[in-house]
Amino acid sequence: MEVVILPSAAAAGALAAQAIRELLATKPAAVLGLATGSSPLPVYDALARMQAAGEVSFSHASAFALDEYVGLPADHPAGYRAVIRTEFTERVDMPPASVHVPDGQATDLQAACRGYEAAIAEAGGVDLQLLGIGSDGHIGFNEPGSSLASRTRVKTLTELTRADNARFFDGDMDLVPRHCLTQGLGTIMESRHAVLLASGPGKADAVRAMVEGPVSARCPASVLQFHPHATVLVDEAAASKLELAGYFRYTYANKPDWQGL
Repeated sequence: MEVVILPSAAAAGALAAQAIRELLATKPAAVLGLATGSSPLPVYDALARMQAAGEVSFSHASAFALDEYVGLPADHPAGYRAVIRTEFTERVDMPPASVHVPDGQATDLQAACRGYEAAIAEAGGVDLQLLGIGSDGHIGFNEPGSSLASRTRVKTLTELTRADNARFFDGDMDLVPRHCLTQGLGTIMESRHAVLLASGPGKADAVRAMVEGPVSARCPASVLQFHPHATVLVDEAAASKLELAGYFRYTYANKPDWQGL
């Protein structure tokens, strides 16, 4: 796991976007894993600017979203299908048919989860997976207690997660669904490169547990310690409780230029 401490969330987003641009330069048909929430927004902003400047193309790429709420109408603005479309795919040249989101309206949710896993495998797996982290250490909607080998499935959201996400529902927690479909930790771990972004003091405890704590279902994101190519991009506030912050700064400052992210 590589930890990179940057001055701001925007700087972290720009670095993640650069990694995606370099991936697409060598593999135009790359498969991207897309996250929602606040953390990836600077990445999508940077990629949209690169697209406008003619520096990157998504015309041959495809994407899979991490998760989706159960029961929200397809056009609900807080639904992740709508968020990904508004914040990213409508701003670049990725074909709409190439963007996949779990079907939270399926009549058979378990079959939809199996189908989503099969679709990822058929696409050849995810080349670069963007991730955020919840204040309780969840990634995707894999809440504390999730199996470290879990696959795409139905999950019940904790009250903390629902409270955190109420800001996307006009601050009304009662409007936040109680269930979701999410890629599992085992699914996420099969991505070839996992890039997690975190910013702000509210994520400092979760970042410390993920990076320096034991690998445990208590902090689902800690499973990334076992990932062969995991990159954690954090701002100063999110890194404020890391005991090894000095070492992380030193190793990144002295990283060989050819190594990339």
